[in-house]
Amino acid sequence: MPIDNQITAEIAATAARLVVEEGLEYGPAKQQALKALGLQRNGRNRLPDNNELEDEVRDYLALFCADTQPAELNALRQLAATWMARLEEFRPHLCGAVWRGTATRLSNIHLQLYCDDSKSTEIALINQGVDYEVGATAGPRNRQIDVLSLAARCPSLGELVTIHLSILDFDDLRGALKPDARGNSERGDLAALRRLMEIPT
Repeated sequence: MPIDNQITAEIAATAARLVVEEGLEYGPAKQQALKALGLQRNGRNRLPDNNELEDEVRDYLALFCADTQPAELNALRQLAATWMARLEEFRPHLCGAVWRGTATRLSNIHLQLYCDDSKSTEIALINQGVDYEVGATAGPRNRQIDVLSLAARCPSLGELVTIHLSILDFDDLRGALKPDARGNSERGDLAALRRLMEIPT
């Protein structure tokens, strides 16, 4: 293996361990992997793309977490389904590790809501007595979107799980269901999630 590819593979393997063992998202895991390996980001030290990192995460889970991860994933998907039903009017779609099947008990749940009015979600949460925090992240078309974060108890895990609600425009839904480079869907609605949950893990 060329040395550049070997370095990228080492970064991916280290980042995968951080994703699984510490619950980091992919971006921060890659940056911390660089530091852990004593590397600086430059032309020689190419960061793995998300597909490469996901492959490493799946390998790590299969090797070290095969006896626990499927049940933890199912618990998080059950919780996601509960909240998608609660927020049905906002066309929720699940994405991230819980959708892709690589989540563990340390993973957050990421839901994307497609609303005509971003404030309507906040009003719905207030009416349901749900405490939340407001943040922001980069969204489609290079614009910032609101992210509402809340903590929900997961009965099967017996602990609190963070749920992030990304508030997107209704028009964004049209392009949201396009498959990724590998032909996989990056998100799914409640019906799609329930179909996934019927597949043995």
